[in-house]
Amino acid sequence: MATGLLAVFLLGGLAVQEGLAQQKPGRKKQGKAATGAANLAAVPAPTLTDVKYGPYARNVLDFWRAPSDRPTPVVVFIHGGGFTAGDKSKVRGDKIVSQCLDAGVSFAAINYRYRTDTPIQDVLRDCARAIQFLRSQAAEWNVDKARIASYGGSAGAGTSLWLAFHDDLADPDSNDPVLRESTRLACAGANSCQFSYDLLEWEKLFGTATRRFEGGENLPGFYGLRTDEELRGPVGQKIRADCDMRGLISKDDPPVFLHTAQPGGDIMDRGHLLHHPKHALAIYERCRQVGVPVVANIPALGMRPSPDQPQDLAAFLFRHLGVSIAR
Repeated sequence: MATGLLAVFLLGGLAVQEGLAQQKPGRKKQGKAATGAANLAAVPAPTLTDVKYGPYARNVLDFWRAPSDRPTPVVVFIHGGGFTAGDKSKVRGDKIVSQCLDAGVSFAAINYRYRTDTPIQDVLRDCARAIQFLRSQAAEWNVDKARIASYGGSAGAGTSLWLAFHDDLADPDSNDPVLRESTRLACAGANSCQFSYDLLEWEKLFGTATRRFEGGENLPGFYGLRTDEELRGPVGQKIRADCDMRGLISKDDPPVFLHTAQPGGDIMDRGHLLHHPKHALAIYERCRQVGVPVVANIPALGMRPSPDQPQDLAAFLFRHLGVSIAR
């Protein structure tokens, strides 16, 4: 198990809401239990539960099929939890499921292996395989392969950005029909994201705060490596570059929505380091630089969607999935 910054991921990931609730800083969460119970009651049960999309125990997903005579878009929820905790069931208390189904959009929620069992690059590829699996079920599940989006909070946010920015992992020559499918998204949403899973890039963005809150421990295990020499050598460089969301961004990537309610300013603790608005800003600036459409709702930095842009994540997803909502 990796230590150091992996502990940061665990500590911060568990503290972040993973749904679409985008509360303003300082807003009290009154009646949370009653509201959560009401939302849960309003969310229908999945059409299919714990469907295996890969060979490992946590390679399972839930699927809600929207009633439609035509193939439907799909929104995929990727849970947070620092890559060491969390579960797809988290979304069952979120109104986004019903919003999607009412709009004719199918919905999926996935699990993936934890970082305690496999390196980060394999965790990310679990999630990519889930996207491929959904496409492989297009005929049976009435899915439009061209209109698949993902979103999540914290680790789920970073993973959604990785899927949006990574080159297509489809292997047309694979013996596995799932792996022949595309991993590309139509759009992605990120709530309290990280800008990169190349952890050596963090000090460039946050300076000494990175070392102050990581504890100065060993990082190679995050990538399944043993030594610092491996981490910084050719093998480690290749793996880290493949996990660097900001570094992967190119002009042909899909639109992304970025939100964080975290305060800015000096880093206060590990959770703040993990979800600081600078993460989202780094992605926003790179997207703008290369020409990727991006919408940012980062109150701490005075950044809000413009009047002609979707004002929240659900509206963003529906717009870029080509879904019209009656008003």
